[in-house]
Amino acid sequence: MTFQSPMPSREFLWDIFRRVDKDRSGYISADELQQALSNGTWNPFNPETVRLMIGMFDKQNRGVINFEDFGALWKYVTDWQNCFRSFDRDNSGNIDKEELKNALSAFGYRLSDNVVNVMIQKFDRFGRGTILFDDFIQCCVTLYMLTSSFRQYDTDQDGVITIHYEQFLTMVFGLKV
Repeated sequence: MTFQSPMPSREFLWDIFRRVDKDRSGYISADELQQALSNGTWNPFNPETVRLMIGMFDKQNRGVINFEDFGALWKYVTDWQNCFRSFDRDNSGNIDKEELKNALSAFGYRLSDNVVNVMIQKFDRFGRGTILFDDFIQCCVTLYMLTSSFRQYDTDQDGVITIHYEQFLTMVFGLKV
């Protein structure tokens, strides 16, 4: 299942980059990016999701992204938007429990209703039993990162690991979530 969109022209991206780069530094900060993104409501984009995305695309590890990083981030967000819309079956602008379960299943995760409920509670900022676009990105990226960390210890791929407490702490604190 693919949700990839074509890359917009360099001129188009440069125009957007210049508008988002409010302080004209040549870099986009998390605050500038948060102001530029929309989650489909009048609420600001989740600052944790913005921080996570900046961290993913900040190749120099400075807490900001340059124009080249911005192009990759733009495509990433657009692809997530297409993905989100495909699973928002009722076009409500949010993902409910069943839609989340369908999305995670399509991504190859086989999770119990209990775990899906926990994820809804964790990523539902407004207590409505649904997840908005920006929180959906954070939810899926967090699940992916946790799963990748788990798999480093699940050498026989049976879904079970045995680790020491310090290994667990190293694994968790090593995550960029």
